[in-house]
Amino acid sequence: MTAALHISSHPIVNVKLSQLRDVRNPPKVVRELVRELSLLLGYEAASGLSTVQGKQLMSPYEPYMNTELKQRVGLVPILRSGLGLVDGFLSLFPEAPVLHLGIYREKVSMQPVEYYNKLPQTPNVDICFVLDPIVATGNTAVATINILKEWGLSGANIKFVGVLGSQQGIDHIQREHSDVEIFVAAVDQRLDAHGYILPGLGDSGDRLWNTGA
Repeated sequence: MTAALHISSHPIVNVKLSQLRDVRNPPKVVRELVRELSLLLGYEAASGLSTVQGKQLMSPYEPYMNTELKQRVGLVPILRSGLGLVDGFLSLFPEAPVLHLGIYREKVSMQPVEYYNKLPQTPNVDICFVLDPIVATGNTAVATINILKEWGLSGANIKFVGVLGSQQGIDHIQREHSDVEIFVAAVDQRLDAHGYILPGLGDSGDRLWNTGA
């Protein structure tokens, strides 16, 4: 059984994504829009988390039992674009460890190449949110999920969150990892010959960090 693909239907998400597509935006605006989208998508992606009663605290009037998340949450941004989603998720999960993975797409083969891995030796979290704004071919996302499963997490405890996916890339993730939930703002239908989504967002790393030609 294939885990759910969640395409946001929230009107604010749709408006923010439309604004983000605009090529005229300077990097500051791109970063702000990506952060805002990460908050909105994070809210949706976290809806299935479980809670437990914690310790007794005091309200202004009487004691109450506080509510805590049951699972330990980790954030896995795929460098470098995934860093743009981290601040929004840290607003939701301020105590979450940020476990960086560096994977880039080789330009000719379009295959993923791992160059940095900050995962501890054994899992110190129960659930990971994999963060990457773009799912183009899906190769990088699949490679990241492979790494997390080899690390010891099950697919049910991995959630992929992105701003935009191509249909090809989403299909690739679902073929290779049918047990991983995917959360995106939208899915575009086409890739060009260089593996970029059309109409897409452009190169999200360059737009976020002002490194375009």
